[in-house]
Amino acid sequence: MALNFHQLHIFYTVADRGSFSAAAQALHMTQPAVTMQVQSLEDYFGTKLLQRSTKRIELTEAGRALMPYAQRSIDLIRETDQQMSKFTKQLKGRLQLGASLTIGEYILPRLLGPFGQEFPHIAISMKVMNTAQIMEEIVNHQLNFGLIEAPVNHPDMHMEAVMSDELKLIVGKAHPLAGSREVELEDVMKYPIVLREQGSGTRLVMEEQLRKKQFSVADMKIVMELGSTGAVKSAVEAGLGLSFVSASSVKHEVALGLIQTIPIRDVHFKRQFYSIFLKSALLPISAVTFLTFLRERDLQQWL
Repeated sequence: MALNFHQLHIFYTVADRGSFSAAAQALHMTQPAVTMQVQSLEDYFGTKLLQRSTKRIELTEAGRALMPYAQRSIDLIRETDQQMSKFTKQLKGRLQLGASLTIGEYILPRLLGPFGQEFPHIAISMKVMNTAQIMEEIVNHQLNFGLIEAPVNHPDMHMEAVMSDELKLIVGKAHPLAGSREVELEDVMKYPIVLREQGSGTRLVMEEQLRKKQFSVADMKIVMELGSTGAVKSAVEAGLGLSFVSASSVKHEVALGLIQTIPIRDVHFKRQFYSIFLKSALLPISAVTFLTFLRERDLQQWL
């Protein structure tokens, strides 16, 4: 018998998940099949790798020694998929992902067309939901991966920056600041402000930049908190207040003269969009190809 990656991946997932049943669910295998593969790996090395108990498995000394090599083997397969995804022009398959609201509503629709032209045989299914829902569906194996607007801290998640974005100050055409070439942050804080709901990626980025400039949300005249970028844009257009949104989300309104973006002196709301997926998971090659497309193409030509 030769050592194979499949067994190392199963062993790593069992150790990472803490039980054979959880690993079986994550790998879409039966529990007996997972147990058999781990036993085969133990037979290959001639030593026990896991101590079984009624509550949770624990790594033996040999298992602890094997873990970093199993992790490196997973990383190497991921790197291999990423490199080979550049050549998979005839790739077929289904791409299923989750995207947080701004990404799903305004960013990806402009990118899926060019991606589809380059990879016409990949069918795409996208769910637009908030970050918490995306993470829940990934953990429950309903989604392979997601794209989110702000970093998250989750012990089971792998996270990587794949796109850049920038928030812009927006005002309605009748706003007192409309027509300004540039404004001071202190002036912005004097006016009513419409914000995304607490916990949204857009709001987190804005709050972080304000803290760097010695301001906080408490210093704002918040008149409304809304659950979508579309609602925020409508409120700004109606003259209810100014706001901060992704530049890509207001191109249409700016072109029509309904909304204006204004630079703030020495303030830049730059951010990254992130891909997230389970650390123990290996993404299908269609997903790897899509993420490589996002990382390596000049996306601004479409945004």
